[in-house]
Amino acid sequence: MVCTLEADGSSTGPTRRVTLDARIHHLVVTAAAAADAKKGEDIVVLEVGQILAITDAFVIASAGNVRQVRTIAEEIEEQVTAAGGPKPLRIEGLSDGRWVLIDYGDFVVHVFLDQTRRYYELERLWSDAPKVLWENEIASTPASGA
Repeated sequence: MVCTLEADGSSTGPTRRVTLDARIHHLVVTAAAAADAKKGEDIVVLEVGQILAITDAFVIASAGNVRQVRTIAEEIEEQVTAAGGPKPLRIEGLSDGRWVLIDYGDFVVHVFLDQTRRYYELERLWSDAPKVLWENEIASTPASGA
């Protein structure tokens, strides 16, 4: 089943329609809400499937310190699993805590230390990818009450 969702696209471009599988959409919203529940900053969901053949979406968040990066990553893993999502295919960077990558196959979560996020600028690199508006759906996710 495919769910069509509004996205704001780039700041200079028109609003674009984003199409994500309903299950994937639910899981990326769950991941974003989990990051938000643990005080993640500048949380962005990008629909990259039209640009990048290996995954459908990126969830990007950042935190002010290494401990918070790890806490956010752990909360995301817990909440995605609780929402019926798969276990990650792999998790990288958890021991270092500057950039944790959680690969679920259909979507990838990036949790950055603030300065590391500014250095790599993934949003600039993937600026053609539309942003998925997830904030309005946060109330229906398990992480929102945490």
